[in-house]
Amino acid sequence: MAIHNSLRLYISIDTFTIEPVFNDPSVVTENIVIQRSNGQVRLNAPAGRVPADEEVMSIYGILGIIRLLAGEYMIVVTDRQRVGQIGEHDIFKLKEYKIMPFSRNNLALSEAQTGEEASYISLLHSHLQSAKLHFAYTYDLTHTLQRQAELRGNIQPMWERADERFFWNYRLQSKFIDHTRRHKDQDLGNFILPIINGFVDIKEVEINRKPFTFVLISRRSRHRAGTRYFSRGVDIHGNVSNFNESEQIVVVDTAAQSTIPTAVRNHIMLSHVQTRGSIPIFWTQINNIQYTPKLQIFNDPQTGNAFRRHFEAQKRYYGTQLVINLINKKGYEEPMGTTFSKQIDILSDPDIKYYHFDFHHECSKMRWHRVSLLLDHYHEDLVAQGYFKAEANRHMIQRVYHRQSSVVRTNCMDCLDRTNVVQSVISRWVLNRQLQDVGILAVGEQFETFKQFESVFRDVWADNADIISCAYSGTGALKTDFTRTGKRTKVGALYDLQNSIVRYIKNNFLDGSRQDAYDLFLSYDVHENGSYPLIDDRPLHFKLMPLGLIIGFAMLVSCAIIPESFFSTHVLAFASFWVAVIVYIIHFILANGVYYVNWPRLVPLGYDLAAMTRNHTFESDTTLGTAEVELGWKNE
Repeated sequence: MAIHNSLRLYISIDTFTIEPVFNDPSVVTENIVIQRSNGQVRLNAPAGRVPADEEVMSIYGILGIIRLLAGEYMIVVTDRQRVGQIGEHDIFKLKEYKIMPFSRNNLALSEAQTGEEASYISLLHSHLQSAKLHFAYTYDLTHTLQRQAELRGNIQPMWERADERFFWNYRLQSKFIDHTRRHKDQDLGNFILPIINGFVDIKEVEINRKPFTFVLISRRSRHRAGTRYFSRGVDIHGNVSNFNESEQIVVVDTAAQSTIPTAVRNHIMLSHVQTRGSIPIFWTQINNIQYTPKLQIFNDPQTGNAFRRHFEAQKRYYGTQLVINLINKKGYEEPMGTTFSKQIDILSDPDIKYYHFDFHHECSKMRWHRVSLLLDHYHEDLVAQGYFKAEANRHMIQRVYHRQSSVVRTNCMDCLDRTNVVQSVISRWVLNRQLQDVGILAVGEQFETFKQFESVFRDVWADNADIISCAYSGTGALKTDFTRTGKRTKVGALYDLQNSIVRYIKNNFLDGSRQDAYDLFLSYDVHENGSYPLIDDRPLHFKLMPLGLIIGFAMLVSCAIIPESFFSTHVLAFASFWVAVIVYIIHFILANGVYYVNWPRLVPLGYDLAAMTRNHTFESDTTLGTAEVELGWKNE
């Protein structure tokens, strides 16, 4: 049975009661009753007296339950937006939600705890409003079409067979999941709604008067999730930061032009998958309000194991790895390329085919067409890789024609801008082959000549770039003018400059709170880990410096607007004094930049700010043993 797609929530002083809404009165209904006093959950509890003050709310799913200082909170979907259909399956985007406390008041909390609780709630709102959350009731969005085909015949509920990497609300659903596992007669599976965080776009298009559905899905991994400078590299389990799986899907209705009844129509479904993720070694860049923080690569004895675990997992999911490394071969990025290549050589795995393509060098001076050199390098491998193709009816995949046997894993430093350009070029090449395969294009014909679809393809991939980039860096992607138009432009370069400035501001002064929001939603337990530190414990003169800078500029402005007749040596001396103050403060802030970065507070990175200020930075050959003391390297 599918997950319930429409529910009524009855709210009383004592309970939350959730029951599905069915149009067919003959359908036997079920409900969940949650005791607000102790959080006890019960499926199909006996109906009690209906309180006079009971409130009724229509909802479209339960994101889950989270426990904070004042007790548990239930997060429900109050509005949804239909994105489109994959085959016969509706796909939705979270539009509105509500966070509902079990407790009616916070009388048990102290004044300080009340402030903490408000901070937690604010973080939840921040994450839910910024994340791009998608779900479906009859289609498993956590899995690619190929993995869904491999799960044919699996009668487990969706939450149990879901790919846990992309099950974004897995932690919030743990209360219902644990209850189902403990009580064999209390299966809450029809109420457990897996959601993904990432990008989903579905377009109904046509070429040569042949309609089809074009879909692009990018799934963000919930492991090692976070923001640009606070989540880098790999952990000891092989999870890398900013890991995304992108699946491009084509759905063709085989009876679109026929008189066959809709109920028996089949679809041809094709998909191609690529991945991106941080370079799988232990590395970071420590924010200190410099535009490009110095690269730190840790000489950790566990690097080899973490590197191997990462690629073992990737091969298990996707097969042979065609690894494209896009970072610069010179400058500050060069040590990363050297270390990556060294680990590839040490692993010496024939199922990992590594190619270092210096994107900025090869495509310098607006020569972006040279990205096609990657297609030449991997041509035989891409042909052998193929793509997934199957026939499906309204409910499931019936017949598989062929499978994708390998995957392209692309990375630059952030796995955002350069990476998306290359992924879109590879997907373009594959899509032309797929459309020829199903007869939408003639042999040798290219979709680039069909301007309307060409525009759709470019916009979808550029939008994908922006969404993935916003989640990690805080702004839209750079270089999307090439993805949208096929060429690099001066206007695009100016737009990239604007985004780079905004990234700098967010990454240094706002991302600590964004990282806290990720941690709270995905993993941080308030009761196990202690309270949320709200106190700014920097020395007073550090706190006052930005205020002094504002006052200094205000004084200079006041000097500038004084009528010329009032100018005197006193005014000039006054202005000179404030110029000196401003210069001193700017020098002080730059020298102590780490004290002005917005650091995460829920899961502190553990950096020794005083040591960082004294040394300005750490040497790149720092061993992990030292790093654990001075840097608090997160090897979860």
